[in-house]
Amino acid sequence: MSFINNWLRADIQALDAYHIQPAENLLKLDAMESPFSLTDGLEDKYLAHLSSADLRRYPSPDASELQQNLRKLMQIPAELDMLLGNGSDELIQLLCLACASGDTVLSLEPSFVMYKMIAKFTHLNYQSVDLNADFELDLPLMLAAIKTHKPKLIFIAYPNNPTGNAFDRSAIEKIITSSAALVVLDEAYYAYADDSFLADIQKYPNLLLLRTVSKIGLAGLRLGLLIAEKGTIKQLDKLRLPYNIGGLTQAAANFLLQENSTIATNAKIIIRQRGELSKALAAIDGLMVYPSQANFILFKAPKADELFAYLRQNKVLIKNLSAAPKLTNCLRVTIGNSEQNRQFISIVEGFYG
Repeated sequence: MSFINNWLRADIQALDAYHIQPAENLLKLDAMESPFSLTDGLEDKYLAHLSSADLRRYPSPDASELQQNLRKLMQIPAELDMLLGNGSDELIQLLCLACASGDTVLSLEPSFVMYKMIAKFTHLNYQSVDLNADFELDLPLMLAAIKTHKPKLIFIAYPNNPTGNAFDRSAIEKIITSSAALVVLDEAYYAYADDSFLADIQKYPNLLLLRTVSKIGLAGLRLGLLIAEKGTIKQLDKLRLPYNIGGLTQAAANFLLQENSTIATNAKIIIRQRGELSKALAAIDGLMVYPSQANFILFKAPKADELFAYLRQNKVLIKNLSAAPKLTNCLRVTIGNSEQNRQFISIVEGFYG
């Protein structure tokens, strides 16, 4: 046995690493990235702004300018505070580190896989509650799990990934008021959804929101944020590593987040394209298309593995979820621009003949 196998925790050895599909020379519709660039027509100004970042110096420790730009973009009230992270993943990890070893993290299945992975990394007890057959939240089952497991943290993706739906608001409110846990609503897809709990944070002291700029065209920045009341952020900030948002990330974000109208326009285009692509998929015999309030669509397809391979052979990459529990024969496609969506649907139609 090698040194690393003797040295490494057994539970880490038992985990599978997060798999990212190779995508070279493929139309990439697998990772909920935006098809629209925020630098088009602004390249010279953008590069000039990046050159202003002094890489000899550590970046702004609290990224105060960036916080103000995010506050403006997302209309975050002055009464609330935020904490920035190197993507939402770092913030999920920070929340788990705030718990005591052995505390319980509760979430839903299927949902974002990093809740489970990070809980295990940080010596926490992960428990999940299955969604029903339509991928809706089973409130009695969830309330029973809260009573049984007494979680310290509850993660709910709203809308949910990978299913795309937003759960019933009243059910989430019941979960928040029925638990002493910190309830974290992950609003990664807020720009494409009909609802948000941003205005509810002051009503519920145990409510916190996660957001990211990854889904609005800036995935390469790896920038996420926690939004909560000021006392909560003050305590959680103790766990944030110093200078966790790099100088180039801050410089790029401070320039690109000024494009508020472009970001909003792109979101409206994706919402419209989502509706058109959903109808096109639903028109194909045998496909079941699930409702989405995100920038992707989950659908169940006959011969899902073969369709996935056929798409890849035709230079289109989507996400194959068919091996995951409760997602048999399910595939997930990111909404692209109109040309990309036509290319994707044409290949799917060709496969089913």
